[in-house]
Amino acid sequence: MSENVVNLHKPTDPPADGAAPTVLAVVPETPDTPPARPVPLWVRSGLAVKRVATDERTKTAGRVVVRHGAYVVGGARIVARRTWDGRTASRYERMMRTAEAAGNLEAAEEWEERLQRFRDARHRRRMDLLHSPVEVAKGMAVGTGMSIGTLIGLGVVMAINNGEIKDVITPLAATIEFIGLLIYIVSVVWGPLVTIGPFLALLGMWTVGRHQQAAPQWALPATVRNGEGEPITPSIVVKALRDLGISALRKAIKEMGDAGASMLGPITIAGCGVEVDVTLPSGVSTNEVQSRRRKLAENLTRHEHEVFITLPEAARTVRLWIADSGALDEPIGPSPLVTDETMTADYAKGKAPWGQDLRGDAAALSLYQRHLLITGLSNQGKTVALRSLALWVALDKSVQFLMGDLKGAGDWAMFDGLATTLIQGPTDEHVIQVTEMVEGAVEEMNRRLQAPPGTTFPPLIVIVDEAQVAFMCPAVDEDKRPYGGSKAKSRYFTAARKLHNQGRAVDVLLWQGTQDPTDQNLPKLVREGAHTRASLALGTESQARMALGDKAVDGGAAPNLLRPGLDQGTLVVASSGIKIPKGQSSITVRTHYIDDDAAIAITDRAKALRDGVTTLHAIEPSEDRDPLADIASVLGDAARVLTADVLKRLALLNEDAYGAWTNSDLKRVLDAAGPEIVYKSDGRMVVGRDRLTRALANRDDEGSASAA
Repeated sequence: MSENVVNLHKPTDPPADGAAPTVLAVVPETPDTPPARPVPLWVRSGLAVKRVATDERTKTAGRVVVRHGAYVVGGARIVARRTWDGRTASRYERMMRTAEAAGNLEAAEEWEERLQRFRDARHRRRMDLLHSPVEVAKGMAVGTGMSIGTLIGLGVVMAINNGEIKDVITPLAATIEFIGLLIYIVSVVWGPLVTIGPFLALLGMWTVGRHQQAAPQWALPATVRNGEGEPITPSIVVKALRDLGISALRKAIKEMGDAGASMLGPITIAGCGVEVDVTLPSGVSTNEVQSRRRKLAENLTRHEHEVFITLPEAARTVRLWIADSGALDEPIGPSPLVTDETMTADYAKGKAPWGQDLRGDAAALSLYQRHLLITGLSNQGKTVALRSLALWVALDKSVQFLMGDLKGAGDWAMFDGLATTLIQGPTDEHVIQVTEMVEGAVEEMNRRLQAPPGTTFPPLIVIVDEAQVAFMCPAVDEDKRPYGGSKAKSRYFTAARKLHNQGRAVDVLLWQGTQDPTDQNLPKLVREGAHTRASLALGTESQARMALGDKAVDGGAAPNLLRPGLDQGTLVVASSGIKIPKGQSSITVRTHYIDDDAAIAITDRAKALRDGVTTLHAIEPSEDRDPLADIASVLGDAARVLTADVLKRLALLNEDAYGAWTNSDLKRVLDAAGPEIVYKSDGRMVVGRDRLTRALANRDDEGSASAA
């Protein structure tokens, strides 16, 4: 009997008035409709197997099984090869082939000599084995006889002492019992050792294989497959060099019996990375490897900025420094200037704590009699790096400063009260003031050079930040001489060159900070006059050569490969004042960041070390002046100032008015103002501030009375 199918679809329209209600119709099943066929069991089983096989947990478990199995197989292979190398001459032959492939005939001859010595020693050992059974038998017979004789002799002594004849064999019997005990222990332990021994051997091979990552790449852990945290091993370095795309290098590595491992020196830990020297085979130049830095870094599963290539002293050798993945993106610690509130400075003998090198060691810079140039792209930390050096040397109270900030954003405002002159602003007027300040330093340099031999002077450091503004200034003076420019008639350029030429001899130094260097905003003669040259991130290699010089760039310095915005505060430094690894021409330094608040705290400590400095914020034009008022202004807050220092400050205040003054001129003016304003203190002539203030007050009172 066929089943009835009930159609449950209802009409949506309401029934008409008076119409009969809708009745669900029963539709009989069509006899020709076949029933649904069941899915075969093998299909369902296949789908289930596929689902299980493609599940991520199954893949993970499969990788684990294959990986650890491969560790055992690979470890066995490595152990077998090491054993074979230790017992045969294959190692020496392989090294000979490697040296020949690298074109190093001296090394090949040395390995040939070692091979001959190894074969001679092996021959002697084999010949000794022919005689060893007889010698061993003789030795055992003699040893056994002597041992028995010794034991019986000991027993005789015991028997005489105890009066018991049986004690003669007591030591021999005890020895026999001890030997039996050893045999028993061995018989008990031997069975478990035989059972456990193979497992211990497998564990040892697994350990070796795991350490060498002797498994297929797809079976390794995810972090290793992705290159994250992958340790740098000789095989990885050689593979990275082989795949650089240098045909001569690839062919030489292929011909080397040890797969190129002999090219590498020891891989040593160096700070937050590792360092290794690579001796290139004949036909491969160092600049070919240097020019492929990005590809080499990617072959090592690193970013470009995490691999540095330099040239040590050894010929045909490159030194690779490879950072741990992500290590260079971590900030370094605070400056010792911030953490150590008792720190002081010594300009002549000390070094400024500037930051850390790539090894993680402290990088300190000597500033003694060295002109300085720091350059880089905008907003990379140039001012902070330059200011941190000035903050350290300010803690030496003997150092004097002349400062010009041609950005005028207040980055150097905390030196108000430390610097003799502080000019801040970006306009042409500020450039004119800064130029006159530098020219005043030239006059001071000339005065020092003309002093009697043996005369000592306090260090005078002239700092010009954003110096490119001075070089690009279009203003001209009344004699039509330009303040900016790079020609001999340019006033700023000429003054900078004069300081570079002779300022070092009398401790008058020029420090400049500039950005985005070109031949127009940083002339060649000026940049090459700096003893310490440092650069942050730059755009091109030509700019890197402008900043550091050809020698440093040819030696591996590459500030153009630093990442703008990401490597802020990272400098490439070329200087004799910083410790540079032997054979290199530059060093990369990650400088400490000292913010404005910390800088203010440091300058407050520096001000506490000094008697007080009156900072000039402009170079006054030549005009009729009041000498007494000018002398009072340059005394500042100090109770008394040496007459020599007063003359220097007056000359800086206005070179035209006071540049030619001598002690006689100063004494004449002060003696006319009142008695004993100039007097001797501790054997040296000084000017008293309080006495001069009273003289000025009395003069003003007299002037008021006269007017009345």
